[in-house]
Order: sequence, then C-alpha cells, then structure tokens
Amino acid sequence: MTRTPWLHTAATVGLTALVLAACGGGDGDRAASPAPEDTVTGTAPEGGERQNVDGKLKIGTVLPQTGDLAALGPAMVEAVRMGVEHVNEAGGVLGEPIELVEGDSGTNEQIANSVVDDHLRNNVDAIIGAASSRITLSIIDKVTSARVVECSPSNTGSNLTNYEADDPGFYFRTPPADNLQATALAELIAADGFSNVGIIALNDDYGQGFAKSLTMALQKAGATAAVNVPYDPVGTEFSADVQKLNEVKADSVVVISFPDTGSKILREMIAKGLGPDSIAVYTADGMQSGEVPKLVDPNNPAVLDGVKGTAPSSQGSEAFKQAFNEFAPEGTPQIFSAHAYDCVNIIALAAEKAGTDDPNLFRLEIVPITKDGDKCKDYASCKSLVDEGADVDYEGAAGPLDFVKSGEPAAGTYEVWVFNAAAEDGYEVTKTRDVASTEAT
Repeated sequence: MTRTPWLHTAATVGLTALVLAACGGGDGDRAASPAPEDTVTGTAPEGGERQNVDGKLKIGTVLPQTGDLAALGPAMVEAVRMGVEHVNEAGGVLGEPIELVEGDSGTNEQIANSVVDDHLRNNVDAIIGAASSRITLSIIDKVTSARVVECSPSNTGSNLTNYEADDPGFYFRTPPADNLQATALAELIAADGFSNVGIIALNDDYGQGFAKSLTMALQKAGATAAVNVPYDPVGTEFSADVQKLNEVKADSVVVISFPDTGSKILREMIAKGLGPDSIAVYTADGMQSGEVPKLVDPNNPAVLDGVKGTAPSSQGSEAFKQAFNEFAPEGTPQIFSAHAYDCVNIIALAAEKAGTDDPNLFRLEIVPITKDGDKCKDYASCKSLVDEGADVDYEGAAGPLDFVKSGEPAAGTYEVWVFNAAAEDGYEVTKTRDVASTEAT
C-alpha cells in the first residue's frame, strides 16, 4: 500500500499513533448511561486556562470501529490518519508533528464517554468525532467544558446548530445540517412523482430531527408525510414498527437509519410486502454503505437494487479520491472521508494561524480560515500563506466550507445515490445538487 501526499510533497515527519483498545462484547452496540462526570480529568481550571499548552498539537478520535456505524468508520479513521500524515509531511504544526490518539466510539454512549475520559486525561487539544449526532450529544458538554475543540466529520443533526451559547464555541462540523439534506431528499421524492410518504426513523435526536425537517420539506415540495414511526435505535425486532407503515398505505417509504438496525428494518419491510419490488424506498447518508444489501440478504445483495438515497457529497475532489484510494486499504469506503480529512486540516491550520496549541485561542481561527481569504486546497499551500501573514480560505477536500459563525457549512452539495449490487461500491451516485441555508454568514 503506497501513501502518496495529496497535491503536495514535503519531507516526511514521523506520525505517532496510539491506538486505544475498543470496548466490545455482546452488549457492545447497546446504549447505556454516559460515564459519570466526576470520572473526567483534564478539564480546564477556573478562568479557562489549560495546563497542557506545550507547543505540540495532540488530536484524539472518537470514531466508530464497532457498533451500528462500524461499516462507515474505516473511511473516517483512514482519512484522519492520512490528514495527519500530510500535515506532518508539510512540517507539522508549530514546527512539531501532530500526535494522534485513536479511540472507538462504538456507536454507544458509554463506550464513547470512556474514550473521551481517556483523551482528556491524556490532555488532547482536539477531538475528531463522534460520527453519530446521538453520540456527540452524549459527549459534547464534557468535551467543550474541558475547553477542548471537537470537530465531527459526519454529524448532521439539526439540533447541533447553535448548541453552544458562544459563537464560535468549541464544537465544529464539516458536513452541513440535516435540514438541508431533508430538502434535497424531499425534492427527489416529489420529482419521482410520490406524494404520500411513510417515514421510519431512529427515535433519537438525529432520526427525529431529520424526520421533522423532512416532514416540513415534503410539504414545501407538495407532498405529505403520512406517518413518522420512531423506532428504538438499540432494538432488535421491528415487526410492530413496520406494521405501522403498512397501515397508512403510503406510496413510498423513507428509512432514516444506520446499517445494523436499518438492514433489519428493510428485511422486515420486504417480508411484509414493503420492499423495493413493491413500493418506492428511500434513505439517507447513514445507510450509504455497500454492506447494507449484504446484511439484508447475504444470498441476494441485489435485493435493494433501486433504493435511492441522498448524502452530503463526501468523496471530495478527484485528487483527494485518488490519494485516499492509494493510502487506505483496498475496498475502504469513502463516505465522509473528505470531511474527516478536512477536520484535521482546519484544526491544524487554526493552531498554526493562532501560533499556539491552546484550544481557547485556536478555536477562534477555525471559522475565519474557511472563508474570505486567499484560497488554498491543502495544508501545505495554506500553511505557506499563513507563514506569509496572509488570511487563508481553506477550500477543503469535500469542497468549500464557508463556515457560518456557529462553526458549520452554510450550504451543502448532496449526492443522489442508488443501491446497485453490480457497482463496485454496492451503490452508485447518479447526480448532485446544491442546497443553501438562509443563515447569515
């Protein structure tokens, strides 16, 4: 496996990667209460000063290696590794290589909180993750109260917009919020000629936030949400939930889910005559994995052929995709990989711009480096501009970020994709469309 720098070459500086042991087992996917707050160390003392400002940027990850989102984890994990390697090849941050400490979120509140506790004890300056909005909501107060920067490459829950009182706070995300994706999905459904839509969605902040936004977007598109069935995100049996869909006689169904539970729901839908051979089925970014059809029917992965979905355009430029394919193990999916790579770069550039690894200070540079400066597309070229004293506009591997003051993109480009067992990734992208927010920048 060769590891080729993206759009730049520079002397290689060593990458430090400390891999934390993942918590697994039979109950590893089940939600539990977050770890008690008094188990956390590494929080800021009164006055907001940190004790670990040592001139070396240290980043921890809280990304899924097990659990309901494990199928999507490798893309983000490998992209973070690639981003750190590229930053270090370009001279690092403040003249020092980034130190990377990896951790598994497990798509589980207890596992994620335990990893965050370890990161805070290890005095990380920033955390990349979590992948799930639900998991982020279980750790965000702990991370931000410790005055540590958090950047998620895949949180899309609308309730995370303006979550913190301060603009900017310590929380940032590189994909746009779900209220924008809901518009893209509703317009896709309406354009396909469907108007009476059944929704089944996780009963958590991500799933129900998306369902609420989708219901409003469908109305604007001239359609109706016939029912919204909230399902238990740690459930294993969904017959009663699917029966509620069956009762409304919808002309289409939207499944807002993740691969593990989503595949079980789709299997039950097919058993009850609500499969894609009898009704139009749609989904979203959480299900964009070629593993899903295999989970539904290992003997017939074509069972979901024709199921459409939307997702933030996450595979990045052609240059990024090529570099990622050369870096990551063969067959690693790319969903949210570009967004994870961008988290590394904006954290590193902000620290370089601020001249310190103190999150209290470099967080203030994250929004400005995404807009209104000299455009640059990778860490090496952006760092050169910073060294010259210029303001930079990091365009991003996933495309222009242009953060609003709350620390998220103001607009999104969305892929329309469809499951296709014959495609290399198990699905294929058919088109993209842009959706803009009305929030002022």
